[in-house]
Amino acid sequence: METQNNINYERIAEAIAYIRLNFKSQPNLDEVAEKVNLSPFHFQRMFTEWAGISPKKFLQYLSLEYAKGILKDQQATLFDAAYETGLSGTSRLHDLFINIEGMTPAEYKNGGKALSINFSYAETPFGNIIVASTPKGICYMAFADDKDTAFNELYAQFPNASYYQVVDMAQQNALNIFKSDWSQLSQIKLHLKGTDFQLKVWEALLKIPTGGLNTYSNVANTVKLPNASRAVGSAIGANPVAFLIPCHRVIKSTGEFGQYHWGANRKTAMIGWEAARMDILKAV
Repeated sequence: METQNNINYERIAEAIAYIRLNFKSQPNLDEVAEKVNLSPFHFQRMFTEWAGISPKKFLQYLSLEYAKGILKDQQATLFDAAYETGLSGTSRLHDLFINIEGMTPAEYKNGGKALSINFSYAETPFGNIIVASTPKGICYMAFADDKDTAFNELYAQFPNASYYQVVDMAQQNALNIFKSDWSQLSQIKLHLKGTDFQLKVWEALLKIPTGGLNTYSNVANTVKLPNASRAVGSAIGANPVAFLIPCHRVIKSTGEFGQYHWGANRKTAMIGWEAARMDILKAV
């Protein structure tokens, strides 16, 4: 049974889809509210509770000009990362609390044989999510619109592992990323199945802080393979840890947000939500 939070998110996602497709015409509050079958008053209140800002302000974050401006101003985003985590320096987010450990060759090749994996489901601002962990850290996190499908996709990653539906501390720490206050985040460890190249790309994604965006070609330059944009795109698409490894912050060089493994509307919502949080923090 869907909770009210999930029902609200579905309505917000529908509104974001409409805004995303029609942002050039700058649809007003009444127009968007009508599309999701809500009164302007109720839509404004629901959207503001979810995003922290008005639908009108959110629309500005979804515009092409916003994306282009962020891409031109990469240096500012380093300060944003430090500001958000309550630090005085400009250390990148992954240096603060997210560390990646690759699985051993044996773990990689044998489908997780001898691995013990805990998994659970949780709610986020962007819908339900499945999160899984080994004793070494988070190994998988994906949006779970259907729980059975989500588990089957996890199982396909590690067909020989032992599974337990248990909530553990690693999962709780990872899910804290969706809270509004990041000042008390514990260190998050990731235990990932990937090639050396994929791990290198995923580590590069962790250098894109909240509120920042980057392009596929820039990520290719970061991993010192400027001619490998297509391979980089494939590695980004294979990211096994949604949101924590922020593949949603990689967009086209034109400023268009592009596709996303867990849905283009969800990607748009995440980009706008993060931009709104940064704007709120700067105003405090």
